[in-house]
Amino acid sequence: MGKKDIPSQQLDAWQGDFGDAYVERNAPVPEIMETRRGMWREILAPLSGDPPTSIFEVGANIGLNLRALGDLTDARLMAIEPNESARKRLIADDVLAADDIYDGVAQSIDLPDGAADMVFTSGVLIHISPADLGAACTEIYRVSNKYIACIEYFSDTPEEVRYRNQDGLLFKRDFGELWMNSFPTLSLVDYGFFWKRATGLDNLTWWVFRKNS
Repeated sequence: MGKKDIPSQQLDAWQGDFGDAYVERNAPVPEIMETRRGMWREILAPLSGDPPTSIFEVGANIGLNLRALGDLTDARLMAIEPNESARKRLIADDVLAADDIYDGVAQSIDLPDGAADMVFTSGVLIHISPADLGAACTEIYRVSNKYIACIEYFSDTPEEVRYRNQDGLLFKRDFGELWMNSFPTLSLVDYGFFWKRATGLDNLTWWVFRKNS
């Protein structure tokens, strides 16, 4: 299944003017980047004994996470991103090599099984329709060789939240439970919470899982 075969309100929004506006709002200014590096130091700490040598981001936008990871790890960095303006920015800013950025969506990742040691989302699963979420997670699981990291908004029960005066673009849930219930071979490595008041990040819950054969 290719990207063209996935009609959705979410994809249309992120590929178009709505996604372009997001690119413009999220500049990698120094204070934001220091906050993002702090986030990744905490997430990567439990993996220090067996760190990933390749990391793939699903939905990179202009690469705030990848820029931070580039300062913290020597791992090869790769990503998939549906917005053309964001992809061009990733290449122009030397965040990724042109061969390491893919035009696509989480539901259809044009990479072989186990292509990256760690595959992650950060504020991306919340923007995928519940109808498409299972397909997205299946692809992320398939492409991961060892670790899956998930950094998203949390809710005990699935709920839709109006996002920038639009419906159908943000869905919260317990993503950790979704991952572990959907893929029994996953084991929990660690999890945590970034409180906005203390970190400057949004109120984000994160999980790192390991694939076990």
